[in-house]
Amino acid sequence: MFIAMNRFKIAKGSEEEFTSIWKNRKSYLDEVPGFREFHLLKGPVHEEYTLFVSHSIWESQQTFEEWTRSESFRLAHSQAGAAKGVYLGPPQFEGFEAIL
Repeated sequence: MFIAMNRFKIAKGSEEEFTSIWKNRKSYLDEVPGFREFHLLKGPVHEEYTLFVSHSIWESQQTFEEWTRSESFRLAHSQAGAAKGVYLGPPQFEGFEAIL
């Protein structure tokens, strides 16, 4: 099992817009071999931003990496830069292989 996470620093006051973007976008994940589940997590609120994390679970690191090279990935991320001012910088990726 492989867990892929992206940390997003979201400008204070833009949390609802960010959440709406994720709720209303087509992810195409349900069509991807090896995909198991997805969660969008809201974390702590800081002085300048609120932390959010996208959390997806995959059959393996290989199936995750294959998805990142797929047309489904390109389609799901085609509007990623459209919400100017919502994101305070690019997401920070973290990948984890389950050992137990």
